[in-house]
Amino acid sequence: MRLRDLPRRARWRADGVGSVGVLRRLRERARGTGGPGGPGGDGGSAIVEFVFVAVVVMVPLVYLVAAVATVQRSQLAVAQAARDAGRAYVTSETQAQARVRVDAAVRLALTDQGLPDDARVRFVAAGADCDADPITPRLDPGAQFVVCVSRRSDLPAVPSVLSGRGITTRAQYLVHVDDFRRPGR
Repeated sequence: MRLRDLPRRARWRADGVGSVGVLRRLRERARGTGGPGGPGGDGGSAIVEFVFVAVVVMVPLVYLVAAVATVQRSQLAVAQAARDAGRAYVTSETQAQARVRVDAAVRLALTDQGLPDDARVRFVAAGADCDADPITPRLDPGAQFVVCVSRRSDLPAVPSVLSGRGITTRAQYLVHVDDFRRPGR
């Protein structure tokens, strides 16, 4: 009797698709007489290859995400610190009080992101780059200056010998003292 002479349901099972065909294929694989790859085939090696490729691809990818997250966290903290420091300075009563409030604002912004208080704060003239000579800002009405905050961060799991000076994140914030502020305040 040939396969096409069998009824459709019997043909389906004899062809190896139904439960009888599955059992027959399992027996053939156990004896090593059939199945993918034939006798002595490489059945089961696909999972090993997949795990190997997944590890080779995923470990660098996870590290890259962690490194980018570290740098981004530092950048967000420095940007917030510059903004808060500028606002703290111009809302102060005196120059001495302003510096204390600036230090507190920077410390709070860095702590908010879980970073140590190791940022450097500088004041430069309006329109100047953060590398320009520092100035002592005035609290006179209409005065302008730039607050620059910079911080060095290391990449995770990279020794300092290989990373060098790390990555420096820098932010600046242009501050404008209120035009209607009372002089001498």
